[in-house]
Amino acid sequence: MAAASAPDVPDALSGWAVERPGPVASGPLAAVRRALPAPGHGELLLRVEACGVCRTDLHLAEGDLPPHRPSTVPGHEIVGRVVAAGPGVTGFRTGDRAGGAWLRGTCGSCRYCRAGRENLCPASRYTGWDADGGFADAALLPADYAYPLPDDRSATELAPLLCAGIIGYRALRRSALPPGGRLGIYGFGASAHLAAQVALAEGATVHVLTRSAQARQLALELGASSVGDAYGRPPEPLDSAILFAPVGDLVPVALEALDRSGTLAVAGIHLSDIPPLTYRTHLFYERNLRSVTSNTREDGREFLATAARIGIRVTVSPYPLDRAPEALADLAGDRVRGAAVLVPG
Repeated sequence: MAAASAPDVPDALSGWAVERPGPVASGPLAAVRRALPAPGHGELLLRVEACGVCRTDLHLAEGDLPPHRPSTVPGHEIVGRVVAAGPGVTGFRTGDRAGGAWLRGTCGSCRYCRAGRENLCPASRYTGWDADGGFADAALLPADYAYPLPDDRSATELAPLLCAGIIGYRALRRSALPPGGRLGIYGFGASAHLAAQVALAEGATVHVLTRSAQARQLALELGASSVGDAYGRPPEPLDSAILFAPVGDLVPVALEALDRSGTLAVAGIHLSDIPPLTYRTHLFYERNLRSVTSNTREDGREFLATAARIGIRVTVSPYPLDRAPEALADLAGDRVRGAAVLVPG
């Protein structure tokens, strides 16, 4: 399909920045308008079509994650059209649709990068944390960390794939789910509802445990075998589990639900404190506890190909860009069905 013609190159960025991190009710986001520099070497300038609202954005706004720079525009699930490309860019041209995700840059030379584990690079940089992101009508992205995106799907549906989808996919792989295995999912928001579909497509039995009645209903619609309260017990022992809720109290709950040699993957970048674990109750019989840190670009490529192959269903709650504070508040209050997505203009 031919690329759409590009809009005019913007000379300014209008959006939202985290000015004073704190509880959502304190108004951590402030409206901003800034001059937008021309793309530098290897950079793309995008006119933003949509940007997903990730729980990481909430952690940044509320100060759970310390800011890396003042007054940063959050947002790292960016879908847009290339309106300009800097010197040295290959693989994209004006008018192409491109996606920006959480991982923004790595050194490429450390032992982690050389081993294909760039998500652990000590010099890694992140969109919306180390540089302005997509809570705006324009964004600059490094072309080497951008993803080509199709034109035949809406921007609002594509946006959540770029972090919620990618990190959920990595968490699923980190959970070591065996073929035809039994997977427990704790918390059922944007990332979980996508990871669940990949697991189901691969033949897993999925049990969802979450406090939200709305999320439990969505889980059943997508094919979960059972739903229950986050602190409840699934109807059968689990081979694997993923904790998406940022609640440390659920770690021992999920570990107790594992069968022998089962694995729990903790998917979030932030987690409240984990209570003491008892060796025999929570870890004996070779139960495994794993964290999940960012993603590699290969994770992104694999997930986007998988999502296209299985026809993944993306449930979105769209918000105009000028209602970004409301979208964050709804995310904090578990009032979002599926994924919240900001739409400029």
